[in-house]
Amino acid sequence: MTDTVSGTSGTSGTSGAPGASDPSDASGAVRPPADPGAGGFTEALAEATAVASLAPSSHNCQPWALARLTGERARAAARLFAGTGNRTGPAGDGTETLALAMDRTRTIGALAAHDVEMRVSCGAYWQLLLSALAAQGWHPEGIEYPATDGEGRRLAGDRWPKSWSLLGVARVRRTGDGDGSFRRLRETAAARRTNRGPYRASGIGTDVLAELTGPSAGAAADAPVAVTHLRGETERRAFGDFVARHGGRDFSHDAAWRETFAYLRPNASAAALRGDGFTLEQLFGPMSAARHHLLRTALAPRTMRVLRFAGYPGLLASQLAAIVRRTPAVTVMHFLADEPSGADMVRAGARLADYWLRATHAGLALHPVSVVVQHDDVRAALAERFGLRGRVFFVARLGHPTAQFPATPRHREAAAHLRL
Repeated sequence: MTDTVSGTSGTSGTSGAPGASDPSDASGAVRPPADPGAGGFTEALAEATAVASLAPSSHNCQPWALARLTGERARAAARLFAGTGNRTGPAGDGTETLALAMDRTRTIGALAAHDVEMRVSCGAYWQLLLSALAAQGWHPEGIEYPATDGEGRRLAGDRWPKSWSLLGVARVRRTGDGDGSFRRLRETAAARRTNRGPYRASGIGTDVLAELTGPSAGAAADAPVAVTHLRGETERRAFGDFVARHGGRDFSHDAAWRETFAYLRPNASAAALRGDGFTLEQLFGPMSAARHHLLRTALAPRTMRVLRFAGYPGLLASQLAAIVRRTPAVTVMHFLADEPSGADMVRAGARLADYWLRATHAGLALHPVSVVVQHDDVRAALAERFGLRGRVFFVARLGHPTAQFPATPRHREAAAHLRL
């Protein structure tokens, strides 16, 4: 059975959490709020960025960046950027202005599809940020997106970092105290994981799936995205067969695999020191030291160039396919358009964040199967095989996990922001 839900509008909640790319995980390293909503914006923003830093991101590269626009020049430029002139009032009118950016020093790009993944990752951060602010009483008055990435210098001139591409601007205003949902949002964001282990065979109720795809608020409202669930046995088996056929593509694509392997840290200590990437245990679960050494050697790009001629990528694909076939549901997210805009990609990331947090609250886990959307020909074949309209940007296993996976680290700048 296939269920498809298109992007819908709504105002219920503050995020995809209750009440409210290969994306990776939350570290759980969030300090508890002293008194959410009781202080000024500086305190609220510190709490919100701590939560937002736990957003999922492809390769756990955490490509987002944030600026708080406090100077009159920057605020005036933001008003003009949003097409509102002076109607939103001068500095000191009780609003705060935030600018979302993508830091190109933290992006991947071996494949054209990686640009979509980076923008989706930034959109997931944006949604968590705005949701965490709203939960503390700071609600967005409006969210705008630039036509091109190079508009950041309009906001701050030479102070705008050269490696940043502007993705969005939001003006938020204090409308009251928090609604009591901040702690729950923080706990759900910290509990979220990419879980690549086995899932229980039991199905997922249609009422649960309906909750996952319900109306969203914040940056995710009216996102031009449809969600399709593949949950019938025939569909899941067909998707497993598709993964078996195409799942080895990354391993046989030299540039893409070199880039992925560069984010594979030798151990948890190295990952924590770097603050990004992932370990073999986060890919495959606990393992002995001997298996760890053997697997890391086999996955090294130099070794893979040899093993691919022996069919090793196909073996890895068949192992992934076997796990996929035993999964009770597969989540597919796709744009409503074949050629989405940059704004569409950011809003799609916001929608993904909502979905993932709701799944986490429901006791469900996600395991992205990104290889089927990263290569243009494979993605097109997937859409044709399952009758999916628009461009597919996210595919993941969905189910109740049988074991917990470790969290991935966060780098120091993930929860930081510039004041311009």
